[in-house]
Formats: sequence, structure tokens, C-alpha cells
Amino acid sequence: MLDLAWIREHEEEVREAARRKGMAFQVEELLDADRRRRALVADVEERRRARNMRSEGVARCMREGRKEEAAALQEAGRREGAELAALVPRLAAAEAALRKLLLEAPNLVSPDTPHGASEADNIELARRGAPPEFGFEPLDHVELAERHGLADFARGAKTAGSRSYYLTGMGALLHRAVQQLAVDRLLAAGFELLEVPVMLRGGAFEQTGFFPAGEDQVYALAGEDLRLAGTAEVPLVAYYAGEVLELDRPIRLAAASACFRSEAGSAGRDTRGLYRVHQFAKVEQVVLCRADLGEAEALLQEITGHAASLLEALELPHRVMAVCAGDMSAKTYKQYDLETWMPGRKAYGETHSSSLLLDYQARRAGIRYREADGSLRHAYTLNNTAVASPRILVPLLENHQQEDGSIAIPAALRPYLGGRAKLEAPARS
Repeated sequence: MLDLAWIREHEEEVREAARRKGMAFQVEELLDADRRRRALVADVEERRRARNMRSEGVARCMREGRKEEAAALQEAGRREGAELAALVPRLAAAEAALRKLLLEAPNLVSPDTPHGASEADNIELARRGAPPEFGFEPLDHVELAERHGLADFARGAKTAGSRSYYLTGMGALLHRAVQQLAVDRLLAAGFELLEVPVMLRGGAFEQTGFFPAGEDQVYALAGEDLRLAGTAEVPLVAYYAGEVLELDRPIRLAAASACFRSEAGSAGRDTRGLYRVHQFAKVEQVVLCRADLGEAEALLQEITGHAASLLEALELPHRVMAVCAGDMSAKTYKQYDLETWMPGRKAYGETHSSSLLLDYQARRAGIRYREADGSLRHAYTLNNTAVASPRILVPLLENHQQEDGSIAIPAALRPYLGGRAKLEAPARS
């Protein structure tokens, strides 16, 4: 959410942000709603002031024995009271309409965010590691998982429908190992680990900018005001909703949680295997800092670096992409994606996303801190995927497959797998 007073003075900047993000949002509609609300507020306040003055006049007339004049004032007061009562619901409706439009207003776009309409317009900033050159015909992760007994897709579909799976044997252990590796590295970097709820009230999604635009991506629990979170970003940011924080230094939070997404709008896309599924696990990093753009930019580089260093530890070729405005969500000011080479796709696939949101979330959630002069300001928030699994298993299996059918395990993961250096080639039947 942007500051309404700021929007009044920067109408063109909001219009440009919506245009660059490809949104149908009309800032003129918001400003019209603001004018209507302010006019109603002025009318209500004036009528309340007049009512109070009339009440004082009635009391004065009664004290002075002017009963007929007091009665006339009371009758006029009743008429005005009825008119005022009729205005109150109109004001409430105007305030609700304005809030709805405020929630739909996009965040600004950083000056260095690329122009563009889709992920095809994202710009590569850096590339680390070269895609492997196989001296044999490589398998994709589905074939590798089935040969090694790492996943059961048929029983997943039987039990839970499309985009569902079981991880089995070493597949389940690899899934847990990459999460724990990510958690340990974040703890070493000074993050505090929280175990978070994944069933959250709708207000938490609104506070963090996932509603109203992303409601179709979220599973709702029938009969309750609870939804399943698609990322721990929601409970981590909402943790401080309505609070005044000490931000002498940034607050760094992490969580490893189950995540759920409906994948609405992705029908027919990535239906094979583990790349795009309804349930997964994610280690998320969230940072809250002072409203200082220089500090926030440095933190964006930091959290993006944590994700990149994890990919390096997993010995996976990857690249850093500057996300264009048209590929960003309404809430995002600046975003990087990390894409990892996936031989089965013969392309890089997005595995991590890193975002700076300025005070967009904190303003919605009421998260503030006190400046040195005693004034209160809304904090800045940032977030990044440390690792998401089982998606990360796609490049992990595909890049490390060997000609003899085995799969090498990167050295960084071996301590979490009993020292195992590889998954042996399955016995031929």
C-alpha cells in the first residue's frame, strides 16, 4: 500500500508504475474515490458540529425557561440526526471503496528495473558455472527419480490428484538435506529461525500484499477465515504486524515450512515431474530494515548472495536475472530471479526469487520503527527463497547424473546423508 497523501502529489508516478507492470489499475479512479470520501467526511463532521451546537442551544433554552424554542431546536435536531444517520453508511461504503483501490495500487518500480512485459524480457546479470557436457544421453529428473526409487508419481496422482507426488527413500532424504543445508547457512549468517503457522487469516495475506491480486493462488479452508500459505514470507512479515520495532540493525528472519499453491493459470504448463507442484517445502529469508534505500539495496544483494552461494555449494550452474517490470507482482519494487540449469528442459529454470518492497508491506501491516528524532516511520521489507524443494531436486539430479547411471552428491550435502558420495546406479533387471 502506498501513502494516500503521497499518491495525491505523485499521480503520474503511480500511473507509470501500473503501466510498466501491465496492470489495469486506474489512479484517477482512486483519486476520485478519495475526493468523494473527503467530501463525505467534511459533511459528516460539519453536521456533527452543528448537532453539538444545537444540543448546547437546547440546554441553554431549557435553563432560561424558553421551552417552545427548545422544543423547536429539538425537532430540528431530530431531522438533522436522521440525515446524519443516513450519511454514516454512505461514508463507510466510500471508505471501503477507497481502501479496496488502495490495496490494488501497485508499488513503484526501481529506476534500474528493466522495461518489459514478461519473463522473456528479463536481463541476465551474471552467470556462474557451465552447463555439463555429457558424453551420453542424459535422463530428465523424472526418469532418474523413477530408476533410483526417489519419487512415486503414480501413487501421488492416485492419492492427491495432478501435480502431486511421493518422495521415497533417498528422494525424501535429499529433500530434507537441502533444506537443512539452507537453514544452517542462514543461521551462520545471523538469521533467526522461526517455526511458523501455514494456516493464516486472510488479513495476513492482505498485510503482505498477496491479496487481493493473488487470491486465486491460495487454498481456502471451507467455513473458516483461514488460508494455506504459499510462502513463509506471509507469516514472517505478519509476525510484526501493528508493532513498533527497534531497527538499529536489520531484523533477519528465516523459516522452513510447507507451502501450498493452486497454480491457477498454469494449466498445461510443467505438468511433468517436480518443477511445478501444489505442495512443496521452502526455506525463506525475510529482512526488515530502516527506510533507507542504500541499506535496503545492500540487503537485497546480501540475501540474493545467500541463495547464489547455496547453488554454488550444490555445484549447480545458474544465472542471476534482473526481473523486468512486467514480470513483477504489484507489490514488488525490485526483483532478481536465480535460474538454475536443468538439462531435462535444456534451459535455465527459476529456482529462487529475491525482492525489495520498500514500505509497501509494512504500511499495510502497520510495522513501524522510531527514528532518532522520535518520529515513527514504516519499515522496509525484503524476502528471498533460500531453497525450494522438490524443485531444486530437478537440477540436482539432472546435473549430477553420471554415465554409469549413478548420481553424484555434492560435498556440501554429504554430511546430511551419512557421508554418502553418490547414489549408486540401479541394478539392471
